[in-house]
Amino acid sequence: MAERRMRSLRGLVRAKREAAPEESMDPRTAESPTVEWPARGSVVDNAVYLDGKRVDSPVSLADAIASLRSRPGAMAWIGLYRPPAGELTAAAEEFGLHTLAVEDAIVAHQRPKADRYDDTLFVVLRAAQYIDKAEKVAFGELHVFVGPDFVLTVRHSEAPDLSKVRGRMESDPDLLRKGPQAVLYAILDAVVDGYAPVVAGLQNDIDEIEVQVFGGDPAAPRRIYALSREVIEFQRATTPLVAMLDGFIAASPKYGVDEELQRYLRDVADHAITVTERVSAFRQMLQDILIVNSTLVSQAQNEEMTKLTAASIAQGDEVKKISAWAAILFAPTLVGTIYGMNFDHMPELHWLFGYPFAVALMALVCVTLYLVFKRRDWL
Repeated sequence: MAERRMRSLRGLVRAKREAAPEESMDPRTAESPTVEWPARGSVVDNAVYLDGKRVDSPVSLADAIASLRSRPGAMAWIGLYRPPAGELTAAAEEFGLHTLAVEDAIVAHQRPKADRYDDTLFVVLRAAQYIDKAEKVAFGELHVFVGPDFVLTVRHSEAPDLSKVRGRMESDPDLLRKGPQAVLYAILDAVVDGYAPVVAGLQNDIDEIEVQVFGGDPAAPRRIYALSREVIEFQRATTPLVAMLDGFIAASPKYGVDEELQRYLRDVADHAITVTERVSAFRQMLQDILIVNSTLVSQAQNEEMTKLTAASIAQGDEVKKISAWAAILFAPTLVGTIYGMNFDHMPELHWLFGYPFAVALMALVCVTLYLVFKRRDWL
């Protein structure tokens, strides 16, 4: 059985060397895999605990395995950071990890989930960290293998900082004495607690966006879309945790999880529910803000169009007045022009009433045009 597992893991390493399609998702450069025990490499911390206290701090994974096997009832907690495929494969052979779980841990970019393989639990978590300076959310990925006497953590990013989790557990021997399940609880608790600053940061960003929107800032829509993407990504990281924790709590009696740990898990589940509810509310708020922004932009455009229309109407009225007065002045000009022609045989030139008639005709035409334009509100 062990030989078959070793051949399977070696096949996995060869598959990685041949650039399997999944490897294209991994931004890191693949290391040359080997099934030989490497040096310290990516080991962040390596400890063996007995009765809730650290009894050994092996330098390498091989030393950790040997120390664990030599101490009945002990527990090993091994922390790895971006391990090469060969290092993780060697650990998998010693702890009997399933090839599918090992493949997920090597490739990374997995959704939050929990899979059980015989007596080993494989958990994928997405940690989040709010970066104040950039006003962005950075996401990390953590893989946790929990066995009967070991915990193997594989981080692919700086967050979460498991050194604080380890320090907390080592300062509480009673809790650490409860074994690998207690370590898993502490990691879950740290990841969920790490969401609180992110929630606060997103809330502050949304408040700022509201000020931008009602202040008419043209950059507001772009920031709304960017923040919406972060909220969606955050929702993908947090939503599966609720079902995951509910599953852990429901299966606790079956796997003999301590009752006190069950209470702790329920507390973590409550916090996770609170976070998911806030994230869902954030997403709805951003949708509402986007609608409000669109409405305000439409109102501003309508007001601008109203002003332009009013200006056009005012210009039209002025044009009407100018046109009306031009027509009124054109009438006497036309009469005067006709009678100003120097022809010898014009009937009215020698008429006694010619001049009064021409003046009266010009006055009549002007008054008539004035009354017509006045009635039509052109004047």
